[in-house]
Amino acid sequence: MPDKGSSEIVLHGIGGSPGICIGKAYLVDKEGVDVVPKYTILNIKLEEEKKRFKAAVKKAIDELHKIIAETPEELRENAQILETHVVLLKDKMLYGRTIDTIECEHINAEWALRKVVLSIKPLFDGMQDSYLKDRGEDVANVSDRIMKHLTGAEGTRIGTIDKRVVLVARDLSPAETSQINLERIMGFVTDRGGRASHTSIIARSLEIPAVLGVEKATRKIRNDDVIVVDGTSGMVVINPSEETLAAAETRKSEFEARRAQYARRGHLPAKTKDGLQLAVMGNIEKPEEVMAVRERGGDGIGLYRTEFQYMARKNFPSEEELFENYKDVIEVMPDKPVTIRTLDINGDKAVAYASEPEENPVLGLRAIRYCLKKPEVFLTQLRAILRASHYGQVRLLLPMISSVEEVRESKRLLAQAIDSLKKDGLPHQKKIPVGVMIEVPSAAIMADVLAQEIDFFSIGTNDLIQFTMAIDRSNRQVAYLYNPINPAVLRLLKHVAQAGARHNIPVFMCGEMAGEGIYVPILLGLGLQELSTNAQSIPLIKNAVRLLNIEQTKKFMDRLLKQTTIQKIESLMQSTYGDLLNNGQSTHWER
Repeated sequence: MPDKGSSEIVLHGIGGSPGICIGKAYLVDKEGVDVVPKYTILNIKLEEEKKRFKAAVKKAIDELHKIIAETPEELRENAQILETHVVLLKDKMLYGRTIDTIECEHINAEWALRKVVLSIKPLFDGMQDSYLKDRGEDVANVSDRIMKHLTGAEGTRIGTIDKRVVLVARDLSPAETSQINLERIMGFVTDRGGRASHTSIIARSLEIPAVLGVEKATRKIRNDDVIVVDGTSGMVVINPSEETLAAAETRKSEFEARRAQYARRGHLPAKTKDGLQLAVMGNIEKPEEVMAVRERGGDGIGLYRTEFQYMARKNFPSEEELFENYKDVIEVMPDKPVTIRTLDINGDKAVAYASEPEENPVLGLRAIRYCLKKPEVFLTQLRAILRASHYGQVRLLLPMISSVEEVRESKRLLAQAIDSLKKDGLPHQKKIPVGVMIEVPSAAIMADVLAQEIDFFSIGTNDLIQFTMAIDRSNRQVAYLYNPINPAVLRLLKHVAQAGARHNIPVFMCGEMAGEGIYVPILLGLGLQELSTNAQSIPLIKNAVRLLNIEQTKKFMDRLLKQTTIQKIESLMQSTYGDLLNNGQSTHWER
């Protein structure tokens, strides 16, 4: 229990995995990683130094293979994350450049590795896409592992912790997170990381609370401090008062009871009180995640991000590799739709082996722009998708569309891929539904024109909001402007929904807004037919739909669109649906 005289400290970060835990802090030691020596290597010692670096990499690879082999069953589906780290350890961007730096600059392996990582990391840090931005954490994690072997520092042994604690660390690698014993570790807090990091993904699969990106957490929190970790709101309380502790205990019990209740009803249809049935789908990044979507009652795959298969490689995946991955997902969901989004990368995101550096890659050669500029890459993927579509209900989704010309050129290449498969005698679907991501304001404004070219819209709120508001949502200075219920954002969403309705085009949503129960009345009121979110949120969203009346949400949306400030919108949301939907699903209305 906290001392009655102690004053509590509140820290804010990013909610990496929902839930609340209360316990004593256990600081994970990272000694030896930050202290890096620098010294000159003589010519006659260069080969020996390069061998020392290679030996450290070999030890790191062997260590990861051992962890993969010992990964507990509940984390088996995340083993591919660790396998990605194995590939990264030998990637020329890290491995090759470090060896070159040792040789060219005559410096020791530790300093060469540090220099290479410092040159690579900014490429990832400057990205807007949260998933690919957090791949920079993977580079940092594998370099830390090599550094430990170079310096002889002791590694973190999370698996040996023998008491109930909350982990606090500068960072936790996926390998370290994979060693978590659920009977011992209640949750964790890190200085670094984000919601799309692999560490966060594993935390959500384990269903333990996690708050990431808490600046100075390891400086503010001491061993054995009692802390409250709220992974829903992204809040950490150090030395909570008796009142705060009691309130946290209550929220914790309510959250766990609701999660259990929602899970039990996850396979029931998401049908409103007046009979409208909404499809609630799952977002996935890797084929093995499809089982979690099915187990939680997902009505299909609303967004299959295909970038993962292109990352941490030395070259592009083959058509056969892509085909097998897509087929694996489709065969698990043979009777349900699977929406495959085509490659969404930019010049320096995930394929450093085939791209040119850009000053502002987020607004540069990315997603569909990249694919249209590299038709050989695009055609390989289109052929793989078409072949996989032979085994189920596949929908094709084009990302980052900003003009009708891009849609027409994409359709031309799709027709070319179909013709080539026909000539090769390979089984495929001759026609599949083609949709576009609405994530650029120009696409939202031109929705009525785009609707005449395609079969469905899928709204990606993550990019749409930040591009509409001209902000970097990862920038703490302006993050307050990132809000799904900004009046300008709501009006854009309404415009897209109306364009879809006029042209009889279904409108879906696959952005983060679709995974928050408090926004479901808005999305129903807009007339959206399908929502797609992470697997863990599917039961929650289905439950929210079952609490609502579609006609009432339409009237509510009419009132909401007349409001001109976020504050007025929040007030109307709270007064209309607060008691119904905000009962612990989200700690705050403010995002």
